[in-house]
This record gives sequence, C-alpha cells and structure tokens, in this order.
Amino acid sequence: MEDVKIVNHIQEYDDMIGAETLHPLVNVVNFSKLPPIRNYKMYRLFGYYAVYLKGGQSAKLHYGRGMYQYKEGALVFFAPGQVGGAEDDGEYHQMTGYVLMFHPDLLKGTALSQIMQQYSYFSYDINEALFPTEEERNILICFFEHIEKELRNRDECSVSIIIDYIKLILDYCVRFYDRQFSTRQVQNKDVLVRFEQIINNYFHSGDAIEKGVLTVQFCADKLCLSTNYFNDLIRKTTGVSALKLIHRQMLDISKEKLLGTNKRVNEIACELGFQQSQNFSNWFKKMTGCTPNEYRHVKY
Repeated sequence: MEDVKIVNHIQEYDDMIGAETLHPLVNVVNFSKLPPIRNYKMYRLFGYYAVYLKGGQSAKLHYGRGMYQYKEGALVFFAPGQVGGAEDDGEYHQMTGYVLMFHPDLLKGTALSQIMQQYSYFSYDINEALFPTEEERNILICFFEHIEKELRNRDECSVSIIIDYIKLILDYCVRFYDRQFSTRQVQNKDVLVRFEQIINNYFHSGDAIEKGVLTVQFCADKLCLSTNYFNDLIRKTTGVSALKLIHRQMLDISKEKLLGTNKRVNEIACELGFQQSQNFSNWFKKMTGCTPNEYRHVKY
C-alpha cells in the first residue's frame, strides 16, 4: 500500500484539514465551517477512534485494501490501527457533516475503556456503514454539538461529561444498527440462506478435511462481509451467533455419521475438520453431554 501516513494524534488530522484543535485527545469538527478541502490521494493509519457523519455529498473512500462509494448521510467508524483515505479527483470540495475523534488515552481508567470492544461496528467494512434516519441524524448532531460546547467552555467536569456523551453516541449507534438490521429483513434472510449453503457445501465437499474446522471468518469472507458485521447480522436475524449455528450443523452431521455409518470416530473427526479425534470427542461431549462412542452405543 503506497503513501501511508501514520496519524497518531488528532491535531495532525486537524492541521491537514485546517480545523481548530479544541483538545489534544478529543475533538469535534463541523466540516461545513471549514473552507473547501482537497482529498489528497493518501492513506491514513489512524491512531485514534473516529466517527464520521457524512453530509450531503458522495465520495470514494479507501478503507483497508478496498475502495467504496461513501454515500451521503452515511455514518462510518474507524478504530486505532485501521487505514482509510479519500479518493483524489484534483478538486476542492466544500464538505459537510461532522467527525468525532477521540484518542484511546482519553478513556484510560474509565469504565468505557473496558467495554470498547463491545462496539463491534468499529470493525465493520466501509460498505457496511450505518445510514441513520433524519431523526437519528439529529440526535447524533445534538451530541456532537454538546461535546463541542464542552470543549469550548471547559471546567473540571468537562472531560467526564464528554466521555459520557461519547458513550451515549456509541450506545445510540448500537440501537440505530439494530433498526437498520431489522429493516433489511429480506437481505438478511438471503444472507442466512447463503450461510447455510456454505456450511453444507463445506462439509459435503471435503473442504473440512483439507482446511480444518469451519470458522465464522471463512463464511464471512465467502459472503464478502466483515466478520463482526456478519456475526451481528446473524445474531439479530436468528437470536444466536454464527458460530453457534455452525456448531449446530456440525453436531447434526456428527450424529448422522455416528448413527448412519460404521465409520470410526477418528474418521468422522477428520471429515469435520478436527486434526485430533480427542478434540472432536471433547467438543462432542461439550455439546451433548456424552462422548461420540457413548452416543452411538446408547442410540443403538
């Protein structure tokens, strides 16, 4: 990947776009208040969290190794260690929308720092962006403006209040994603059907023997989805995780082979992707309460 600029500090980004840095560890930028910006062809390695609320214009955005059409009104999340950048068309654009940036150091010693990994949308791909409704968008803008107000009128309580606002924003985004998942039921059911097909094909084609136990990441890759987005989508659609659905299917196949064939346990283990038959036996006992041999003998 060429022209990667490491942007560890919020002020570095502020300087790039001509924004005022209100605090070294947290800032809100209202793009409509800035002069026109040119999107230089450059990848940025983020050293902080960023929540972009897109304005009325559409643009091409690099995320990881891909390039996506960043649609108007989208909400996109970046975490430290992720790479992003805009496509340069040689023109200056009057940007609109907001970005909230906060450094991990801001959260050190706080309750929020202990649960940041729960906000799985920070690991979604850019094409899995959130598209808030007008009402949801107004809620987020209200929080952004409250944070900016606290930054401009700081006192000893401001940092705690700002962190509380950040948590509110993140929690509201969980709610908004839940709404988006529920309003895309047709697409979600299509993903579920294709997921089930991937599981069946994997175990009936011999892929498990060659590639090992089926993983959620393998299925997500086949569906061209990020692992976190895929798992959240499956959980919202079915009530259980993608891994649990895989294990249910594996268990059904295991039982069929134990009762419907004379294959040895180590053969069945190999066909399900387990390198060691003992690992298969331990997994089977965890799922059913008995070993494969015990299950076979009890049923017979």
